[in-house]
Amino acid sequence: MPANTTMRIRVSPEIKSTLERIAIDTRRSTSFLAAEAGSACVERELQSLDGIKRGLADAGLGHVVPHDDAMAEIHAVIDAAEAARDADM
Repeated sequence: MPANTTMRIRVSPEIKSTLERIAIDTRRSTSFLAAEAGSACVERELQSLDGIKRGLADAGLGHVVPHDDAMAEIHAVIDAAEAARDADM
C-alpha cells in the first residue's frame, strides 16, 4: 500500500491565500499544510462520531441521567467554584 495518495480539493480563494501565507511563514509546502489540516479534521470528526455512537449506545441501554439531576450537579459545581473564588478575594 502506498504511503500517500493524491486527492484534489476545492477551497475558497481566502483559504488558499491564508494557506500560502502560512506556508511561507513556516517554510512548508501548501500541500503539506493541507494534508496536515485534512488529517486533523478527519481525526477530530472520527472522534466526534465515535463519541456520539457511544452515547447513543449508552442511552439505548438506559445509562442516562435525568436533566434535573444533571443541572443540579452542574449548579453545585459552579456554586462551589464561585464560593472558592470569593474566599480567595
